[in-house]
Amino acid sequence: DVPKVPDSRGDGDGPRRGSLCDRHCAAINNVQGDLGDLGCHLHRPRLPAATSTPPCCQQHSEEVCESCVVKTTLTAENAVEANKLSNNYKFGFKKWKSHVTARPWEDRSEIVKELYSDLNVIRGSGGSTLTCGNVLYLLLFGWWLSLLYVLVAAVMFVTVMGAPYGRLCWDLAGYFLWPFGKVIQKVEVPKSHQACEAGAGESSALLGGPTPRRWRPRCWAGTGYWQRASTALWLCLGYPLLALAHGLVCVAAWLLIVLIPVAKLSARAASCVLLLPPERLLVRRLRMTEVPLEGEVILCCYRAANPYYYKYAVDGINVFAVNLLPLVLVTLVLGYVDAPNHLTGSAVKFTLALLSIMPLSYYIGMAIASISAQSNFAVGAVVNATFGSITELTFYITALIKGSREGNRCYAEVVKSALTGTLVGCVLFVPGLCMVIGGIRHQEQRFNSRSAGVSSALLFLSVGGVFAPTLFSKVYGKLVCGECHNVTQNPLGHYLCHNCHFDLMDNNGTLYYSHVQPLVYTVSILLPAAYLIGLFFTLKTHTHIYDIHISDCHMPGHHHSAVVHWSRWRALLILLLSTLCMSACADLATEHISPILTNSTISQYFIGVTVLAMVPELPEIVNGIQFALQNNLSLSIEIGNCIAVQVCMLQIPILVLFTIFYPTNFTLVFSDLHVYASMFSVVLMNYIFMDGKCDYFQGTVLVMVYFILLAVYFFAPSPSGC
Repeated sequence: DVPKVPDSRGDGDGPRRGSLCDRHCAAINNVQGDLGDLGCHLHRPRLPAATSTPPCCQQHSEEVCESCVVKTTLTAENAVEANKLSNNYKFGFKKWKSHVTARPWEDRSEIVKELYSDLNVIRGSGGSTLTCGNVLYLLLFGWWLSLLYVLVAAVMFVTVMGAPYGRLCWDLAGYFLWPFGKVIQKVEVPKSHQACEAGAGESSALLGGPTPRRWRPRCWAGTGYWQRASTALWLCLGYPLLALAHGLVCVAAWLLIVLIPVAKLSARAASCVLLLPPERLLVRRLRMTEVPLEGEVILCCYRAANPYYYKYAVDGINVFAVNLLPLVLVTLVLGYVDAPNHLTGSAVKFTLALLSIMPLSYYIGMAIASISAQSNFAVGAVVNATFGSITELTFYITALIKGSREGNRCYAEVVKSALTGTLVGCVLFVPGLCMVIGGIRHQEQRFNSRSAGVSSALLFLSVGGVFAPTLFSKVYGKLVCGECHNVTQNPLGHYLCHNCHFDLMDNNGTLYYSHVQPLVYTVSILLPAAYLIGLFFTLKTHTHIYDIHISDCHMPGHHHSAVVHWSRWRALLILLLSTLCMSACADLATEHISPILTNSTISQYFIGVTVLAMVPELPEIVNGIQFALQNNLSLSIEIGNCIAVQVCMLQIPILVLFTIFYPTNFTLVFSDLHVYASMFSVVLMNYIFMDGKCDYFQGTVLVMVYFILLAVYFFAPSPSGC
């Protein structure tokens, strides 16, 4: 909420004094800061009537006051979230969208509450149950699950002793065919039956260990129930098959995400309904105006699908990251157990390894954000600098090692393409996509142009430094061509040459070792130094550029202590394990990329700038889109800029340093296509970000230019030596 500033026209100092500044400050404050699901909002302190005009505006009556424009005050739920929000605005820190602490249940929206609600709540008016999601359940699961219950019912009727379970399965067959608008209740057992169950209790869980309260209603049978012969028959003939079927339904529905209610339904049926005595269960249809008054509701479902389940989280982990985690295990098992490629080919293993990098990048990012939010500034800076680029560096280093062992220059060229693709994608595609998606909801978005200007200046410096050895080699290198033909048949005529490049190893590599290599080392020292100066500039001497203030007051109703999802030690353990798995997946990706590079008709340039460059950045892109949707374009732009700056000022110098201790084919000399694409992208980005505001049209321009460059890479011939 943005409190209104009292109108200054009531006093006698002037009717229009500071009016433009007030309006501009209100507009800026209305678009900066973490909003929405972050649980924080911007506010400006309410000024007294006598001092309603800010001091800066008294000096600049009709000019936009700079201090008001960049001032951003955030209100967080607790100290940990406040630290995380502050870190989001710090240059060089990983920007994170999700909460690192558990949000109170009463502060959640009704949509989110419904996602976590139990399937035992009866609504007053459920509406029509004929929906697309319910029909999808019928086609995918309902018909064969109902048929299976009918078959089990027939088997139990044949045994005579299991006839009560046969009647129960018959009722459940109709229920699971179309469970919507129906209810399963646990009814009270008559006293004559209770006498037969002396010593019965409901305190022990069947699955062992404590069960979450939300998943454990009071549906456990007494000890007398387990001593029946019919119960033993049911547990041998009927229950295993039905439990297996519900387990398959639960896994399939969970993986589809939107059908998570079906997964909850199946889990409750297997763990509770099928383990109760049949005489204590009642299946009935719930009419619109009828609410059962007797008995405990065990299952009551109205919708099989909910599109908002993409927000669902398990212990702070998004459901997509949870579902992709088994993919990492499958990738590692297939990659190292099936080394001779008997089960799957190299293309499948490469794809799996590349997809496994996405959830691991998410876990690394959340671990970094959790550690930074719970630590002081020094620890957070060290963790961000150490592990912020670990995903990309792991892949690049493993690729260079493999190329050095095989004596194949293609791997070094692919790494250069991936570096350029990351730079171009984070400068054009990431902010452009965020502008387009955010511009659909917001007509015009504003951002902190001064903070973007710092990143832009560092980008100009870094791009110039990275490509300085390339430009030096173009000027002083010797042009060597692989094949030349005399067009005019005249010795002094024109020649048509192919596969030309600048040779730096002429005269035993004098030019390279005496001039280019020292220049590369010099640049690799100056770029990290410039990065550190940028950190010192934005985080120490010129913090007013960002001017992020965390208010001491909390949001209404927030009087609880912070409950973090991951403690520091747990986050550190997950960070180390994710980094280890990332190294293994990167090793598998580089191990099985060789057939793709040699047999594919697509240019190696295109593979590097698209797949290898942008797939590891997908979690960052998702974060940027979420920030843009909440009208916080500043963080969306900073995500792309920080990644691009780290590529040039940290990742490339680290690769150069690595080649000193482990000689590879990697040299800091790029092709002309990489140079032109990178420089053009940085110039265009600075032109778009010049005025501090944007819309979906400008975002469309950036995205279109990015796709044009992809088309150029797609039709470009493969680099020489590949």
